[in-house]
Amino acid sequence: MKSIGAFILPVFILSILVYGIYRKVDIFDAFLDGAADGLKITIKILPALCGLLCAVSMLRASSALSFITSMLSTILSPLGVPSEILPLALLRPISGSGSLAILTDILKTYGADSAIGKTASVIMGSTETTFYAISVYFGSVGIKDTRYTLPSALLADFTGLIIGVWITKLLLL
Repeated sequence: MKSIGAFILPVFILSILVYGIYRKVDIFDAFLDGAADGLKITIKILPALCGLLCAVSMLRASSALSFITSMLSTILSPLGVPSEILPLALLRPISGSGSLAILTDILKTYGADSAIGKTASVIMGSTETTFYAISVYFGSVGIKDTRYTLPSALLADFTGLIIGVWITKLLLL
């Protein structure tokens, strides 16, 4: 099975090249055009990505994340949300790498087989890096007004959090 995996990417690239030759496309020029477009898109979305990374670093370095977590724990504890996973739930819509670091801390502290560890893993898999996705996808095509996208996506993240907690508790019974 591992030997098949080693050949998938080269076969895919070769099939693209063969198809391009069959369609009489100047492959190198098409590659250069695509690379130039990719660089233009990268330049367009770079300010938004830098802002997101800066915001995540400031949240983690300051005590703002723990302050917000303590305030939200009183609201979300009646819904069954453990306070230990709230930093993950708060950071997940902003940063994938930041939330992965928090998940790693949770798993080291409570263990992967604990209820908290399983709940955090489900939350990590059932939510999205909303602000990152919006900034990358909308920024790459030049859309500045997200309209209903942001509230809908954040509602979906909140739903993923609540349902993830409930499903995990249901399955652990």
